[in-house]
Amino acid sequence: MINENKKAMSRTWAEINLNALENNYNVLKNLLLPGTKFAGVCKANAYGHGMIEIADKLQELGADYICVASVDEGVTLRENNITIPVLCLGQTDPELANLISRYEITQAVGDFENAELLSCYAQKNNVRIKIHIKLDTGMSRLGFYWPDDERNKIITAETIAKICKLDGIEAEGLFTHFSKADNDIAYTKMQYEKINEAKKYLSRLGINFNIIHASASSGILSSPDFQMNMCRFGIALYGYTYPDTGNEIKNIGLKPVMTVKSRISAVRNLPAGSKISYGGTYELKRDSKIAIIPAGYADCIPRNLSNNFSVKINNIKCPLIGRVCMDMTIIDVTDLACEIKSGDIAVIYDEELMMQAVKNSDTIIDEIVCRVLPRVTKIYIEN
Repeated sequence: MINENKKAMSRTWAEINLNALENNYNVLKNLLLPGTKFAGVCKANAYGHGMIEIADKLQELGADYICVASVDEGVTLRENNITIPVLCLGQTDPELANLISRYEITQAVGDFENAELLSCYAQKNNVRIKIHIKLDTGMSRLGFYWPDDERNKIITAETIAKICKLDGIEAEGLFTHFSKADNDIAYTKMQYEKINEAKKYLSRLGINFNIIHASASSGILSSPDFQMNMCRFGIALYGYTYPDTGNEIKNIGLKPVMTVKSRISAVRNLPAGSKISYGGTYELKRDSKIAIIPAGYADCIPRNLSNNFSVKINNIKCPLIGRVCMDMTIIDVTDLACEIKSGDIAVIYDEELMMQAVKNSDTIIDEIVCRVLPRVTKIYIEN
């Protein structure tokens, strides 16, 4: 039988360095105040890195929580021997309460109706469902909106308190999400003050939480004083921060966890004037040598990088020419001094190329790593 790694590396693959992940965990853990819990964010297939393997490593390292976006992600982790607490950050249909309960998933709750339905299920089945109350302090997405006027603050606090007292419900946590932590400290401070104010209002009603969290990667890096007693680490855990958006902490020792590579499938000589790929958006200005790599927008290369990116062969950048196809991309290797052939390796993403892709496609690093789709096989490297 063919070696599985050899099979995976016959086309396009991602190398996931678990030693780099461990390094990043330790770097970020050291930023936390004593007693502050570490939550590793593994939603979206762990930002494209492989949810099960990343969660398993975080569990081994001693993470306190794993965060996911949906109940099915939580179920997948439970079915693959993840036993530490799992928090579902997204809204969940109460009809899935059986999964929340059976797999012991902590559920984010941002409205009374969902909480009440979860309580009904818990009472009917004689179980307890653990929840974290989501507070909207400025993201305007999910959660209880924390108002500015006194009357509505009291009403909101009383509604949350009512949830916390529902039979079958264990309200373990209160949390919010900083929406501008990477570039607006004043706004982040406002959000921090709002969740603290909500905490005080609820305390007066006899409601206290074991866990309160607000900061994700940008929050802890730019505003370490706002970390509360748990922090959620997403993109920083995978080796990246946002150095161009105001973070003062840029070089803290993080290492990118992912490198994406492809094996050249064909090398061709074409005459000047040849039109390249769909739509003929690129025309060769000279007789050229081109190489085809079996990776396209169904793998990891956004289509808007067409004619606007380079990959590396032997550490030399080679421009991507023509439109990115679903399964293939064409690169110009005319200026390479060395001979190349089918089977040689092209690096699609390393740290430098990841950041170039971010810039050229006008997006964020989170999107680029999440675009490493499932058919790009993950190979895990450790020690």
